[in-house]
Amino acid sequence: MSGDVSLAADVTFPDAKGYGDRKAVLVIRQSLDDDSKGAMIGEHEVGMIHLAWLPDSGASMKDAQFRFGGTLAGVKAKRIGIEKHGDSIAIFISLEGEPMHQLSPPVALHFDEPFYVGVGFCSHLPATSDTAVLSNVVLQNSAGKVQ
Repeated sequence: MSGDVSLAADVTFPDAKGYGDRKAVLVIRQSLDDDSKGAMIGEHEVGMIHLAWLPDSGASMKDAQFRFGGTLAGVKAKRIGIEKHGDSIAIFISLEGEPMHQLSPPVALHFDEPFYVGVGFCSHLPATSDTAVLSNVVLQNSAGKVQ
């Protein structure tokens, strides 16, 4: 893709007997290489939201983790989103179906065009088969459109 991009999806984990360290992800990457520059928002089954980015090939991964506490303890985001606007990457959530809102300050990350946008699933237990469902996926070739 090229230009500004918004990607959002509803996330569910259908197996209630699964484990907490699995996550559904929305990704923007420079290439399909293993160590490609890129950014992703992940929602873990336990509800933690994870922003991770690799500023350059061969660099160390940087990340920010967001957990809900207090009256929101145990709440999981219904919908997650990621947006590339110029050289900024921002993440968005909707807890209960309300309009998406930005969760954290954007991170600076430049992508040459074209770049890749996609969805995925990650497990920290590679021998365990599991599933996440990403539905109502909306990809827009513009910023300010995370829905």
